[in-house]
Amino acid sequence: MNKQQLITELQSCGLRLVEEVGAAGRRGGAGPSDHKAVTIDGTTVMVPIYTGAASQSPYTVQAPHGATAGVLYHQEQALTAIEFPHQPQFYSLTTADGIPYWKIALLHSRDVLATTVLQTCRRYRDAATACQFCAIEQSLAADRTIARKTPAQLAEVAEAAVRLDGVTHMIMTTGTPNTSDRGAAYLTECAKAIKQRVNLPIQAQCEPPDDFAWFNRMQQAGVDSLGMHLEAVTPEVRQRIMPGKAEVPIAYYFQAFAAAVKVFGWGQVSTYLLAGLGDDLNTLVATCDRLVQLGVYPFVVPFVPIGGTPLANHAPPSSEFMFDLYHQVGTVLRRSGMTSQAIKAGCAKCGACSALSTFEQ
Repeated sequence: MNKQQLITELQSCGLRLVEEVGAAGRRGGAGPSDHKAVTIDGTTVMVPIYTGAASQSPYTVQAPHGATAGVLYHQEQALTAIEFPHQPQFYSLTTADGIPYWKIALLHSRDVLATTVLQTCRRYRDAATACQFCAIEQSLAADRTIARKTPAQLAEVAEAAVRLDGVTHMIMTTGTPNTSDRGAAYLTECAKAIKQRVNLPIQAQCEPPDDFAWFNRMQQAGVDSLGMHLEAVTPEVRQRIMPGKAEVPIAYYFQAFAAAVKVFGWGQVSTYLLAGLGDDLNTLVATCDRLVQLGVYPFVVPFVPIGGTPLANHAPPSSEFMFDLYHQVGTVLRRSGMTSQAIKAGCAKCGACSALSTFEQ
């Protein structure tokens, strides 16, 4: 089994840990979650740990107690060495107003700082509008974060993460507020404060705003790349899985993508596509092709069921499905010359939640 296949398998099956190894994993919160960062043969990826599928995974780790490295096993067969990132130094600090830094932003992968600037969403608490896969307010309810990170707090934590832990880029996402800019205004304010404190590439993520002039404002404030996440594309799947977001038509997303590429540049706008929610292979590949032609990087990620959500028991996609999907999307990317490493900041640049980057070459 080569590295591409192994990473694809691990992200579909998950990893069963008898005890915690390395830095704390990530439970609940916005976006893909219930993961832990692992490094295999120099590539760091996020692998499901705290899911139902992971608890039944044939993949396990044997490591000395307290160690951050060990051996990955498939059932009884030793496969390869595996490492887990150390707990970052900035986690031990608190802000000037007494908030632990890890409640403001978290380390993703090895060198990425990630935060949800607004940890509430206007769609979340209503079953008629909530995204069925989302756990954005779980970490808030568990007191692992705060509802609103101030620009000053984010700037303080970002500076420390760069200085102490060598963070190289930052991701700011947000729950969708009840405003027509859909979070773009607050992300703009936060980016400006961070860039005044530390020179750190930033990706901002939000739903398409009502006024595309926000793209210029975000870019001028210091946002280097933009994420606007489709997640699913088939109308029936969108309506069933994310009824609130489905009210924003796919056509509007593509108008927003085109406008954003004019501001941020070819390959500096990206979107999440969650494979395994119901979109078939051909639809996903065709959508990726359309996105790439617009200049948008299609970040294809296997769906990971998160405990406590309506899709907690929804099976993740098979590794065979993901391998075929990665292969075809990789071909689309190679044909265009688009690569994740050319992105200045963001999830696709990090690439840890997907094996797609290993199929670009």
